[in-house]
Amino acid sequence: MTRIRTSKYGEGREALLAATVAVVAERGLHGLTLRAVAEVAGVNNTLISHHFGTKDALLHEAVAWAISRAIRLSDLSSRETIDGDFARNLVELVANEPQLQLFQYEVILESRRRPDLRTAVESLYDGYIGALEQALARHGHNDTGPLARAIFAALDGLVLQQLTVSTQPVIQEAITRIGSLLEAEKRQSVR
Repeated sequence: MTRIRTSKYGEGREALLAATVAVVAERGLHGLTLRAVAEVAGVNNTLISHHFGTKDALLHEAVAWAISRAIRLSDLSSRETIDGDFARNLVELVANEPQLQLFQYEVILESRRRPDLRTAVESLYDGYIGALEQALARHGHNDTGPLARAIFAALDGLVLQQLTVSTQPVIQEAITRIGSLLEAEKRQSVR
């Protein structure tokens, strides 16, 4: 597992959050220990207690950090269309930061067993779907709530496939097809 080195004061908290994401992505939530996070972050594990207090607090903060980072990097709300550029960017994001995606899936699955994570998972989905709703509304789509949820479900599934069983070109083509279907749906609703 790659170590995350910090060099400036104040970067320790960020390094611990990134390290938490990396540990969970590689070992699952059951492999999350303060020692493992400290080792990956390249810090003493007392720094975790200083910044977060408990492992659960660290996990909840890491979920919020991962959601914010993933939404910012995917830039869903600023997109006008789901086109080839969007598809390429999303596939590259997943390829460049698979730990970020894997962490989210681990937390989503664990929320079935741990109700204390449910609010964080709802926030994760609400953030993605809300950003997509904004983009769809700007692009002239109506009834964007259900549409955004359906499109996000497809994108979410494609990201999972990219991480596990499929290739980047296949996923990129499928994402581009979603954009084509959206454009066709929009033309049809104008008639």
